[in-house]
Amino acid sequence: MLLSMNIPNLLTLLRIGLIPVLVLCYYLPYSWAAMASGAIFAIAAVTDWLDGYLARRWDQSSALGAFLDPVADKLMVSIALVLLVETFAQSWMTIPAMIIIGREIVISALREWMAELGKRASVAVSNIGKIKTTLQMISIFVLIAFEPYSMISWAGVAALYAAALLTLWSMILYLKSAWPDLTEEL
Repeated sequence: MLLSMNIPNLLTLLRIGLIPVLVLCYYLPYSWAAMASGAIFAIAAVTDWLDGYLARRWDQSSALGAFLDPVADKLMVSIALVLLVETFAQSWMTIPAMIIIGREIVISALREWMAELGKRASVAVSNIGKIKTTLQMISIFVLIAFEPYSMISWAGVAALYAAALLTLWSMILYLKSAWPDLTEEL
């Protein structure tokens, strides 16, 4: 089965495989563990971009890839945010994490429901979603790789809040787009 898979799907599987590696590395009691964990997250973030780029460029989109890619993204981001919530143990870290994870659940359910109606395209990824994802990945990388409460980690917190705001904005846009279908029976 793996031999018949295309490179974009293998990159997505790599991203999923990096999740336990990230968690294990994150908890290692060594001074280099944070930077190594950040590097693992950065590799996952780059493969997120690369698998989509290659799938489009080489016309290798597949049903498996369309399923696995968002699952890999949501798992990696959610697990990284949970690690950060534990590390910082502050409500100001928990709030953007809850917004981001909660939005992913809402939009995943909305996309599934819209797909059942044959209207999945009305909740396709937007440019705001791409900017949000980029900010998320940068902020999580910074927060994982650098010492908590350092100057650079505060920049990561600011980027995480910006990502959370874009997360809410994109969720509102998606819900607004789907609202006529959601309220059709009322």
